[in-house]
Amino acid sequence: MTTRQHPISSGFGASSTTDDVIRGLDLSGTTAIVTGGYAGLGLETTRTLVSAGANVIVPARDLDKARQALAGLKGAEIEEMDLIDPNSIDTFAAGFLASGRPLHILVNSAGIMGLPELTKDGRGFEYHFATNHLGHFQLTGRLWPALRRAGGARVVSVSAWAHRQSKVIYDDPNFERREYKPMLGYGQSKTANILFAVGVDKRGRDEGIRAFALHPGSIITDLARYATLEQLRNFGVVDDEGQPIIDPARQLKTIKQGAATQVWCATHPKLNGLGGVYCENVEVASLVLKEDNAPWKSDDSTRQVGVMPYAVDPEEADRLWSLSEQLLGLQLP
Repeated sequence: MTTRQHPISSGFGASSTTDDVIRGLDLSGTTAIVTGGYAGLGLETTRTLVSAGANVIVPARDLDKARQALAGLKGAEIEEMDLIDPNSIDTFAAGFLASGRPLHILVNSAGIMGLPELTKDGRGFEYHFATNHLGHFQLTGRLWPALRRAGGARVVSVSAWAHRQSKVIYDDPNFERREYKPMLGYGQSKTANILFAVGVDKRGRDEGIRAFALHPGSIITDLARYATLEQLRNFGVVDDEGQPIIDPARQLKTIKQGAATQVWCATHPKLNGLGGVYCENVEVASLVLKEDNAPWKSDDSTRQVGVMPYAVDPEEADRLWSLSEQLLGLQLP
């Protein structure tokens, strides 16, 4: 399999922050949408884009929480949307399209992780897959005319190291015939995020729409709310007192360091002409050349880097695209 997964000497590294990445960039006249843009990495992404002059729309399920988080942040707008509700997605997208605005940046940052029990939405879709992938698949497709209108746009999918936990299981994505485990559900959805970026880039590059996926690092945010203190200790992300460990060389980052890669993917001219790649540590990641079949260890994410070949395979991306359209009953570009 040929691949574009080669580092490009970005000039940044694991310790770089959002302020480092955005320095010197002028985003005046740029319109962005950031899902999850009122908490954690998404909030930092919103803040950074606004600081450079962008107008940022934040779709929010919890409007009160979003208003509190974004209070006083000029350049940020809040609109109602729930990624698990297809009607809500369509309503949000239709409202944006009706405004006539181009969409230069779409950051698909919202997500859930580690639901302790198998949970499905009203359509019967496993919750990680439905929220982290299918919701963003539908949203991106509905917003495609606005991305096209920009004459040069980027779609950024926030994935994770956890894509190593599971391929997309096409004949059973909703755990109807296999045992559910939290990290299998999460890992499958994170692989889907990367494959989606490959698929978007293939379909959009001739119209100037480029796509990227990324691993932000291991950052303690509300995303980890389902993990116990013991689990977080075993993962190697908190100390004995439960305080986050900050060591960027081992992917253990602050929120500013964690959000740096998605801001870089969304804005930086160093990536002009590129797309369909997975990034980490504010750099295009290397391909893992040999899949390791050794049993997974809880602290692997602090020691291993790179993207699995199955997550950037164009044929797998097409297969996921077809499955997603089938599950949602819609056809995207």
